[in-house]
Amino acid sequence: MKDYDGVDLSHEFYFIGKTDEEISLVCKTEDTPKNTLVADDGWKGFRIQGVLDFSLIGILSKISTILAEEKIGIFAISTYNTDYVFVKKENYEKALEALAHNGYLIVD
Repeated sequence: MKDYDGVDLSHEFYFIGKTDEEISLVCKTEDTPKNTLVADDGWKGFRIQGVLDFSLIGILSKISTILAEEKIGIFAISTYNTDYVFVKKENYEKALEALAHNGYLIVD
């Protein structure tokens, strides 16, 4: 994506990151703008519930370690209020099971 044309921010979930080299957009596949240059579909995510205090250390690290031990790669996004963890769709249930097995409460 070269610019923000076609990004409809009225949709439920968008995350936009911009650097001097790129503009990255994370959104539902069906919300992908037509002017997208490269897309990587097939991800499914979950939200870490609650607003996390910035003084808390290692929450995302613990989750990513559990998933890495199960050979599940992640794509993480952090906002001011929360963190989102994405895994490939075929690993989603396995990821939730691994987290539940390690004491995390999974809420639908």
